[in-house]
Amino acid sequence: MFPAETYIRRREELAQKVGSGIILFLGNDLSPINYDANTYPFRQDSSFLYYSGIREPANFLVMDLDEGETTLYGYEQSMDDIVWEGERAPLKVQAEMAGIPSVQDIEFGAGFLLSESMNDRTIHVLPAYQEKHLHFLSAFFSCDIKDLGAVYSHRLIEAVVAQRSKKEPQEIEEIKKAIDISDKMHREAIAFSKDGRKEQEIVAQMQRICGEYGVGMAYGSIFTQRGEILHNNLHNGVLADGSLVLNDSGAESPFHYASDITRTFPVNGSFSDKQKDIYSIVLEAQNAVIDSIRPGIAYIDLHLKASEIIASGLAEIGIIKGDPKEAVKEGAHALFFPHGLGHMLGLDVHDMEGLGEDFVGYAEGQERSEQFGLNHLRLARELEEGFVLTVEPGIYFIPKLIDGWKSTGAWNDFINFELLEEYRDFGGIRLEDNVLVTADGAENLSESIPKLPEEIEALIGTA
Repeated sequence: MFPAETYIRRREELAQKVGSGIILFLGNDLSPINYDANTYPFRQDSSFLYYSGIREPANFLVMDLDEGETTLYGYEQSMDDIVWEGERAPLKVQAEMAGIPSVQDIEFGAGFLLSESMNDRTIHVLPAYQEKHLHFLSAFFSCDIKDLGAVYSHRLIEAVVAQRSKKEPQEIEEIKKAIDISDKMHREAIAFSKDGRKEQEIVAQMQRICGEYGVGMAYGSIFTQRGEILHNNLHNGVLADGSLVLNDSGAESPFHYASDITRTFPVNGSFSDKQKDIYSIVLEAQNAVIDSIRPGIAYIDLHLKASEIIASGLAEIGIIKGDPKEAVKEGAHALFFPHGLGHMLGLDVHDMEGLGEDFVGYAEGQERSEQFGLNHLRLARELEEGFVLTVEPGIYFIPKLIDGWKSTGAWNDFINFELLEEYRDFGGIRLEDNVLVTADGAENLSESIPKLPEEIEALIGTA
């Protein structure tokens, strides 16, 4: 945990933003279905962590803004709990470490919240995802689970997003710790990769490194020679000479802050001319974006900047025809770059998006584009000092998508489908770094992880 003063300050700032009523933070249970089961590994809710630092399960936090009182509700362990789980700190001790002055039994808290005295109070809650919480809130608000979206507090969501978006120095240090572990993971993955090794063997090596540091992966690794599949979590391939491997993997820090890094490299130790040409375009786009990041610039504009560089590079090869800027304007580049440039990063790898992607990535009144590719932007808003985000342009050759576009005949003015046949089995290339927005620019927090072609080639197969 951070010092208690951190959580006290965060709650005070939140109270000022929300103003009145009761804020309810639901901590996660050991299992989202049955508390007595261990079906899923336990991970505390990120907003509960942010405002309390408490990682123990089955607690909830109530902030009574009108009375100025904060109470932690939970349960003390029974002997059976201690036998099965081991002894943990008493609730009072946990509360003291988080600067919470009051502790109550969780059953009392549930009764308090469901009592008639709550009927005329405004209760602010965030979107729920665990089944027990969905049923509890359904009973509390006397509505069907499918209608809970109407009762979630937009005021609380907006306040939490505004606060969590700007990372404190101690949070940045946690992200750096996660990145340091990811650095070792990616170096090991590159070094351990060679013809004939199974993808799952490399993933196991990265998981081993996380285990050595007592942390977990921030998300399921994407380690694949089918890099054109954007979120390919299968690791069932065997590395083959001449293929490209896309490795999108990141560790959590001890305090559960995420990293999210992608590198792409050739199995045989050196990029072919065709691979290096495409790789260089992606690298140029990423470097140009990172160099352009600063407070006040809209991330959608940087996405379009990356898109124009990608379109121009593909035009030099001959895959895109005509004016690259016009190709981007019409959305032709999205055949090769169908996702957004990046997303916020923090306690969640797609930070806070469980609260609503548009709340996190779009400013009030900013509408999401309907154009293919642009409609997938997770982050489009103006950047602010303290944001930590990913920069992850890519170029992908997706056979089914290529065939679908070709069959319409609508893109013949922009795309050389005849030449594109030579790239059907190319796969995909993505480069991703984690970047802090500073007062006058940006700091690439993950720049130490090998990325230049010569750095990559020097590492491949050395383990």
